[in-house]
Amino acid sequence: MAESAALAAALCWALASLFAASASRALGGIAFTRIRMAMVFALLVVVVLVRGPGPLPVDGWAMLLASGVIGIFVGDTALFVALSRLGPRRISILFATNAPMTVVLAWLILGEGLSPAANVGCVLVAIGVLVAIVYGKRREQLHLWESVHGNLLTGVGIGLLAALGQSVGSLMAAPALKTGMDPVTVTTIRIGAALVALYVARALFPARTRPLVPLTPALWGRVLTSGLLGMALGMSFLLYAFANGPVGLAAALSSLSPVMMVPIIWIVSRERPALGAWIGAALAVGGSALILLR
Repeated sequence: MAESAALAAALCWALASLFAASASRALGGIAFTRIRMAMVFALLVVVVLVRGPGPLPVDGWAMLLASGVIGIFVGDTALFVALSRLGPRRISILFATNAPMTVVLAWLILGEGLSPAANVGCVLVAIGVLVAIVYGKRREQLHLWESVHGNLLTGVGIGLLAALGQSVGSLMAAPALKTGMDPVTVTTIRIGAALVALYVARALFPARTRPLVPLTPALWGRVLTSGLLGMALGMSFLLYAFANGPVGLAAALSSLSPVMMVPIIWIVSRERPALGAWIGAALAVGGSALILLR
C-alpha cells in the first residue's frame, strides 16, 4: 500500500505540472507561483486548524522560515518560471537534479558520506538531463509543451536554480522535522514564509510580478487544480508512504514523475515523444533511485 501511495504521488506531480504549464505561461511564472501558493496556503491552514498543529518547539524557527524563503520562494518561483519557458517534460527532467544536489550538499555541509551507488546515480542523472534536453524533441513535434520560450540555456539555468533552491530548503527544514514537528505544519509554515516574500516582491517590483493576462475562470481552475494535485494530494500520498513503508523506496518511487510524464504527454498531445525523451527520463529516474536507495 505504501508503494502504491508513492506512485500515486509521482502521478499527481506529473499531472500537476501539465495543468501548471499553460497557466504559468499565460500568467507569468512569478504571478502564477504567488496565486497558486496563496490557494495552497489557505487550504493547509484549514487542515492544520482542523487536525491540530502538533508540537511547536521554541528553537529552530529562524532556520525553518529561511528554508521556506529559499526552498519555496526561490525554488518554486524559479521552477514555474522555468516551466513557462521550457515546458513540463524538460523541467521535470531538470528537477531530477534535486536528488544529486541534496546528496552533494549533505556531504559538503553535514559530512554525510557519498556511497559508490550515490556517485553512479549523480552521473546517471547528469547524463539523463543532457540527453533529454539535447535529444528529447523531434522536429515535427509542434505542441506547445515542446516549444521553448526564450533562450534555452537561460531556461536550463533557471531550472537548475529551482532544483538547488529545493535542495537547500529541504536540508534547512530537516532539523525542524527531527524535533518532532508535524510535517504538514512544517510545510504550512514554510509556504507562509514564501508567500510573504512573494508579496514583498509584488510590492517592490509590480511591473515584473503582475499577471500577464487577466485571470479567467479557466485559469483559476488550472491554478487550483495544479495546487491541489501537487501540494494537497501529492504530498499527502508521499507522507502516507513515508509513514507506512521504507522511506528510501517511497522516495525513489515518488521520483518517477519524469518517466510518467512522457506517455501522458504523448496521450494528450498525440505526438510521439523522441527516443531521447524516453532515454533521458529513464536515466534521470534510475540515477535518482540509486541515490535515494543508498
